[in-house]
Amino acid sequence: MKTMFSVLMIVALSVTATAARAHGDEKDQAGKGALKKEQKAWGIAGDAKAVKRTVTLVMTDNMRFTPDKIEVKEGDTIRLVMKNSGQVMHELVLGSKKELDEHAALMVKFPGMEHDEPYMAHVAPGKTGQIIWQFNRAGNFDFACLIAGHYQAGMVGRITVAKVSGNK
Repeated sequence: MKTMFSVLMIVALSVTATAARAHGDEKDQAGKGALKKEQKAWGIAGDAKAVKRTVTLVMTDNMRFTPDKIEVKEGDTIRLVMKNSGQVMHELVLGSKKELDEHAALMVKFPGMEHDEPYMAHVAPGKTGQIIWQFNRAGNFDFACLIAGHYQAGMVGRITVAKVSGNK
């Protein structure tokens, strides 16, 4: 019985440690282990040494990003720095409108949902976070705070990636 209890405690602690490291992690990409570089419709995780410019976004409790529109050139690697000037947790998630809609619906159903992707940053009140992203595909993409209720209140923005002549 004592052995079974010990095993259950180890499992519970490992699950707790994994959850604490995921979506609620305040660390930016520089503080993470190896980045998962997966091509998405809106780009791929970028390398810090390739950053062309930094864009600072302020997140507030009036459920807005400032600025809420960003323009970049296809192929550029951008450092997005998020400053949470509010009193509640906020996040920035890059994606397509369809994927953000689907993810937001899941966040309403499962508000404690854990995830940790290079195109997401969870930022505590008064803190900053960052995403380094290479926008290697032209088009219009979105970003949003998907914490339950924030997306529905209009905490969204748009990224326009301009095609560079000569790129396929």
